[in-house]
Amino acid sequence: MWTGRRAEPLHDWAVTPKEAIEIQRGLAGRIVVAPPPYPIRTVAGLDVAVGRFEKQCRAGAVLLDVASLTVLAQARVTVPVPFPYVPGLLSFREVPGLLEALARLPCLPDALILDGHGYAHPRRFGIACHLGLWCDLPAIGVAKSILVGKHPPLGIRRGSTVPLLHHGERIGAALRTRHGVKPVYVSVGHRFDLPSALELALKLAPKYRLLEPIRRAHNLVSRQ
Repeated sequence: MWTGRRAEPLHDWAVTPKEAIEIQRGLAGRIVVAPPPYPIRTVAGLDVAVGRFEKQCRAGAVLLDVASLTVLAQARVTVPVPFPYVPGLLSFREVPGLLEALARLPCLPDALILDGHGYAHPRRFGIACHLGLWCDLPAIGVAKSILVGKHPPLGIRRGSTVPLLHHGERIGAALRTRHGVKPVYVSVGHRFDLPSALELALKLAPKYRLLEPIRRAHNLVSRQ
């Protein structure tokens, strides 16, 4: 029976950037793109605060009830930064701290909501893929800007969406969460398909541009 817990680590974290790229390429094929295996009733919003040259980071996890958006629990940790700043390798810098924050929640969420990309990544293995696969939990990435790809014009109404395309492949979608406000960029992390990810993302953003779990996690890690 699948429990959402991975018995063994996927890899060592003490790697070079070149080794990290090969790890991404090797693990990308293990991402499951399918509707979540159960109803998503709770989510954990996750975020990290760290400067490009800082040696410590603050990682936060906020557990919310999907129906009410009530905060059920939260955890913040301060940990050493284990990896240099390298574009496209964000997960090697941030996932170890996020794993520690998740471990301090009283229970696992049904899904992970990451401030960053999932499949919408040059090697189709962004931070939402990495953390989702490591935990073997459904995960989506919701980013504020595009890493790779382009999209056609997007309607101004809340709920408008268009494909995010890279080399002719649909890697995610632009989603308008507020009327007339800049979109966010949604992509599959693990154990989600894109329609399910978009449906959940819009549900989690009833008021602000940012999804409530991500907004809460950002506020948590931004406090000194």
